[in-house]
Amino acid sequence: MKKENICIIYGGKSAEHDVSILTAQSVINAMDKARYTVDTIYIDNDGLWIKGPEITAPIEDAEVLRLNGEKSRSITNMLSGRENGEAYDAVFPLLHGPNGEDGTIQGLFEVLDIPYVGNGVLAASSSMDKLVMKQLFANRGLPQLPYVSFLKSEYEKYRHNILELVMNKLTFPVFVKPANNGSSVGISKCVDKESLIQGIEEAFKFDRKLVIEQGVEAREIEVAVLGNDYPETTLAGEVVKDVSFYDYKAKYKDGNVKLQIPADIPNEVHETLRNMAIEAFKATDCSGLVRADFFLTEDNSIYINETNGMPGFTKFSMYPLLWQNMDVSYSELITKLIDLAKERYEAKKQLQYKIDL
Repeated sequence: MKKENICIIYGGKSAEHDVSILTAQSVINAMDKARYTVDTIYIDNDGLWIKGPEITAPIEDAEVLRLNGEKSRSITNMLSGRENGEAYDAVFPLLHGPNGEDGTIQGLFEVLDIPYVGNGVLAASSSMDKLVMKQLFANRGLPQLPYVSFLKSEYEKYRHNILELVMNKLTFPVFVKPANNGSSVGISKCVDKESLIQGIEEAFKFDRKLVIEQGVEAREIEVAVLGNDYPETTLAGEVVKDVSFYDYKAKYKDGNVKLQIPADIPNEVHETLRNMAIEAFKATDCSGLVRADFFLTEDNSIYINETNGMPGFTKFSMYPLLWQNMDVSYSELITKLIDLAKERYEAKKQLQYKIDL
């Protein structure tokens, strides 16, 4: 059987650059090399695209993926296919955060008419923007915690009024988040006015728009979703922390978390969470993959927190482990995602783009 040509794209001009490299290492090592040829494109911190070699063996050290060099071909030529002229059957963007997970690179793939793994332009951008995401969830009737959102320009002009609004509408602790970022980059848990101001200043380093959410005493529950028009879900898993806040350092450096899979919750709560995960998937018109994150209180009240359109695949990551619990191996999961990308591409090719006048 002829191998399918897949191009892995990773790195990116984002605060989550290093996370993307770890994800790429994991995915590349897990891919079935008997079924796929695996080419690479590395995007460095400055946004330079560098074409890497075909990967034929496991990568022991992720640092070898941090390529050096100059862009030898145009981006269009890089994405059009392999050096021997064969086209790519799909590209697999393993980019987290802005400039990769927010619909920008997905738009490039659409314009170049290239099949790609993961969510489309609308789903990626709306899943990345926490405010837009919340508005779409509300339209779907999904329960959420109270929140306040504002722009940096508004805060600079109406600082006192905005602080008063936050403290009147919400109660401490609150979580301050850049609207467009992931992996807990720039997020702060704030317990008083002083830490709130510090959290706002920190978050504005990463985005011009913030979302401040009501804190709640709750368990953090996650559900993995896979599919296109007929998505499937896993049983829920729980993030059990031995730190007060599951921040970037805890996720990717210290590993100070335990993933309980499946979560120790009643069957009816599992089913509710799985149904809500599908509703969230449909609310933002997702395809391919999503991890839906929820809060579960002591009385089993459920609030959706967010969806992640490109969850990480590091050794600490919940998404592949949730599917492993459903007897879908990491390698099988990657194959399914590539097949879903081709399925969506072929379905879109059936649409009519010309009309007779």
